[in-house]
Amino acid sequence: MCDSTKELPFTPYPTIQTTKINNQVFTFSSPGTVSYPVAPLISAKLYTPEGGPLTLKVRATVYMNSEIPDAPVVEPPTEKDGVLTINYDYDFSMETPETCDVWYIELDYTSPTLGNINKIESFMINLDPEASRGTSTTLP
Repeated sequence: MCDSTKELPFTPYPTIQTTKINNQVFTFSSPGTVSYPVAPLISAKLYTPEGGPLTLKVRATVYMNSEIPDAPVVEPPTEKDGVLTINYDYDFSMETPETCDVWYIELDYTSPTLGNINKIESFMINLDPEASRGTSTTLP
């Protein structure tokens, strides 16, 4: 979210961790082969914390234009037909940036219908104007 004066159309989903993990800007070795925005790279695992409900641990790595200092914001996940959709929002242009920052985002998700989820779709969403790029991950 580049402009902190913008109102979000949602309440951000709580994350366990949102951390920029590079100390120097990241440059793709072949930027001409990269479609921007870069789709999030995610992994997911079901687990049951001691005394808690079945929980889905989601870890994502997102690549954002290094000229945008603000962390991505996670929208509340949605479930439909066995698919959990998670959107990572921030302001970006559709032009491929010269350099990127790499962000690690970790969250836990639980719901009464969590056992029905067999796939996670994850998207980078542009706050203004709308555009996106995403990936799909099948749960084991």
